[in-house]
Amino acid sequence: MPEIVPAPLASILAFAFGLLIGSFLNVCIHRWPQDLSVVSPRSHCPSCEGLIAWYDNIPVLSWIILRARCRHCSQTISWRYPLVELLTAICFCFFVAQLGLTPAALKYCIFAAMLIALVFSDFETLLLPDQFTIGGFLMGIAFAPFVPVPDTTFRFTAMIAGFHPGVRMTSLGEALLGSLLPAGSLWLLGWLFEKFRHKEGLGFGDVKMIAMVGAFLGLRGALLTVILGSVAGSVIGIVYIKLTRQDAGEAQLPFGSFLGAAALATAMAGQAWYWSLLG
Repeated sequence: MPEIVPAPLASILAFAFGLLIGSFLNVCIHRWPQDLSVVSPRSHCPSCEGLIAWYDNIPVLSWIILRARCRHCSQTISWRYPLVELLTAICFCFFVAQLGLTPAALKYCIFAAMLIALVFSDFETLLLPDQFTIGGFLMGIAFAPFVPVPDTTFRFTAMIAGFHPGVRMTSLGEALLGSLLPAGSLWLLGWLFEKFRHKEGLGFGDVKMIAMVGAFLGLRGALLTVILGSVAGSVIGIVYIKLTRQDAGEAQLPFGSFLGAAALATAMAGQAWYWSLLG
C-alpha cells in the first residue's frame, strides 16, 4: 500500500509542527508555575508588557531576526525560547521518522513535548506543573490500550498468577504498574528521608513525574529513568556544588530536569541496550 504522506515530507511536517508546539510550551513554562492562564492575556514581553505581534512570534526565526531582544524595550529574550522550540521540533521529527504517521509516533511526540517542558520548568523555577505531570500520567494511561507499552513485567506477573489478559488490558496493566510502583517507592523513600532527617529530600512533583514516565514507558523504562537521572544529577550536582562552593546540605538542584532528560533519552534510544548489559 503506498504511503499517504511520503516519509521525508512527513518528517518535515513533524519538524514544523514541533516548532509550533515548542512555541506554545514556552508559554506554559513561563505561566503555569505562576498559576497563570495560557489562553489570556496575549503573548507579551515580561519586562515592558508590550504585546508581541505575530511576526515577532515566529519560532526561532523571530528570535534570530530580533537578535534576542524585545522590539519594544530591547530587553534580552532568553535563549530558552528557541532552544525549547528546536528540541521539540527535533524530537517530533525523530519519532515520525522512526515510527511514521502512527498513533505510536503521536504518543511519543506528546511525551517528548511534556518532558521538554518539565525539564526547563524545573530548571528555571524548581517546580513541575501538575498540568504536565498529572496530565501526562492520564494521557499515558489513555494511550496504553491502543499503543503497547514497551514492557513485559505485568504480563509475566499475570502469567505466573494464572491470568491471561488480552493485549489491550496487558498494555494498560504495564502502564499502571510502571506508574504506581516506582512512584510509590520514591514517595516512601522521600517520606522516610524527611522523617529521619527533618527536611525535604524529594519533592512530590518528582514522584508525580515518575508516575507519568511509567505510564508511557512501563516499569523498566521508569526504573531506567530513575537510574540515569540519579547518576547524572549526582555527578553534575557535585560539580556544581564544588564550583559554586555551596553547602551540599543546602543546595537545591532541579532533579526533575535530570529525570526528564533521562526519560527522553530512554524513549529515543530504547531500553534494550541498557538491560542487555545486565543480562
